[in-house]
Amino acid sequence: MPSHSKSRRPKRHASFLGVLGGFTVVVLAAACFILTWPQALGLEQTIGIAQLISFRAALGIGAICFLVPALLILGAAPRGQRFLPGLSCLIVAAFIVAQGGILVMRGFSSGLVEGEPAADAIRVLSWNTRGDEPGSPTIAKLAVEQQADIVALPETTEEMATEVANLMAESGRPMWVHTRVFNEDYRATATSLLISPDLGDYAIDESRGDTSTLPTVIARPTSGEGPTIVAAHPIAPLPEYMQQWRSDLSWLALQCTNNTIMAGDFNATLDHLDRLGIDGADFGECSDAALSSRDAANGTWSAGVAAPLAAPIDHIMATSQWQAGQFEVIEDYDLAGSDHRPVAATLVAVSE
Repeated sequence: MPSHSKSRRPKRHASFLGVLGGFTVVVLAAACFILTWPQALGLEQTIGIAQLISFRAALGIGAICFLVPALLILGAAPRGQRFLPGLSCLIVAAFIVAQGGILVMRGFSSGLVEGEPAADAIRVLSWNTRGDEPGSPTIAKLAVEQQADIVALPETTEEMATEVANLMAESGRPMWVHTRVFNEDYRATATSLLISPDLGDYAIDESRGDTSTLPTVIARPTSGEGPTIVAAHPIAPLPEYMQQWRSDLSWLALQCTNNTIMAGDFNATLDHLDRLGIDGADFGECSDAALSSRDAANGTWSAGVAAPLAAPIDHIMATSQWQAGQFEVIEDYDLAGSDHRPVAATLVAVSE
């Protein structure tokens, strides 16, 4: 009897390991699927997942770092013990290919914004300045270089924006300044928007509401003709602000309608915005200029990380009255003081 009991223990042990291995493979497959396309299950704005999918390239590189030693170990394993580990490696390999495929489809084209714009085009620049850090000469220099007609400046005070506008005027590009601030003691709670007089007179519209913690500037043409211009800045998806972040994005999507140009630090990638588009648009009724120009995989935050590895959270959006001509994630100012890269685009009016 005792010997018979002992003979059954290895079988039970092997059976337990088999079940555990199978469960591990299922969990791995589920995790890879969720981190590849969380939108399928409506999880793209869920805590943990939202943060991870912001860095698809880093996820792919991490998976490669896992796969290479795993394949070496698999090659040394006995033939009868290779099935589940081999299946796991196959799942991880598919995950790497999927991440790479998504990034390639979104594009790394870096279409430079340069040259004289068309007569019916608008140049848009957006830069989160991290509380005025680059300074007015640097911000103005960039805006003049880009021949910007619209400059969205999250985390930029009215004083700094006014200095920038004055410097731009000295270079022959005068701008009107519109600023909203939630707390005068914290520069990061200000958002400024510069608009060229060539686009007409604009006034801030506070009737639509606002983002929760950091201000968004909505400027409407006083004549009623021309695009509504929005400098957007929803709160970041920190664990304690997840609900406000979701609410901010939903509210902003409702503002991206009719004839609107929206630019700023969205604190969200295209994955997070996926289900907020209307009738096939990328966000509200707007299209993302980076995606239209196939440059949506280059990241803007943090500026200390190579663009393909950074999170693409700064956007320029526009409704169907405008078509993106060129788009650029600007890397020349990575050491200027901000933790964000500027983005610039040319929007061309669509003939009706």
